[in-house]
Amino acid sequence: MTEVVIGTGEAVAFWILGPVALAGALGMVFSRNAVHSALWLVTTMLALGVFYVVQSAPFLGAVQIIVYTGAIMILFLFVLMLVGRDSSDSVVETLRGQRVAATVLGVGFAGLVGAGIARATEGTAVAGLSDEQGGTGNIDTIAELLFTRYLLAFEVTSALLITAAVGAMVLAHIEREPGSRQTQKELSRARFLTDRPQTLPGPGVFARANSVATGALLPDGRTAEDSLATGIEPREPDQMPRPTGRGQLGSPDAALGTPDGVVDGDR
Repeated sequence: MTEVVIGTGEAVAFWILGPVALAGALGMVFSRNAVHSALWLVTTMLALGVFYVVQSAPFLGAVQIIVYTGAIMILFLFVLMLVGRDSSDSVVETLRGQRVAATVLGVGFAGLVGAGIARATEGTAVAGLSDEQGGTGNIDTIAELLFTRYLLAFEVTSALLITAAVGAMVLAHIEREPGSRQTQKELSRARFLTDRPQTLPGPGVFARANSVATGALLPDGRTAEDSLATGIEPREPDQMPRPTGRGQLGSPDAALGTPDGVVDGDR
């Protein structure tokens, strides 16, 4: 039996990332915010990916980070953001005492699984990953096991994931009755029957600033109330100085110039 020696770098990585992974798992369980819970789980998965790399399993580490952390969890976060955090957090306890029962059953299940693993591995000799690979490499060994010994389990798992994806699409699909959805013509007609069919004026129109807090100006110099943003304290628009006479307005030739390049003001 080959003696397994734990290096200093491996021990340092374990004692640094172990508490990080444990804190992420506890944060995922006890966090009341669904988005925060998902971010805590991302932290744990990143730590597990580094653990795989430290244990000379770079393929598993890359899969852990790319697939689980970079794809599944980010997709989960996108779904939470699209559906809405408030609706996902509004979980009502319909059965009295279900949290206590879930905690007790969870602890009992964890103890049962741990006892089963301990019983199955009792008396098993410890061997390093390099000895199990036989010198062929991590990726080659995993590919050989997947497509020989565990081919049936691999294909069944793939079929199960595809079935779950199709089932989620079927459950999320909403059947609409014919005529329940308004057409573009009906939407346009309903819009023009309102008090204001046109669009709202943009902020900062005819003003010297285009901030959302600066309202648009009407032709008479007043602020257009419809252009003010909600939730923001409006700011008084800085207007351009208005001309007071014909001399300040100038003439078309002064603005456009003359064929000989001399304007009225230079004559």
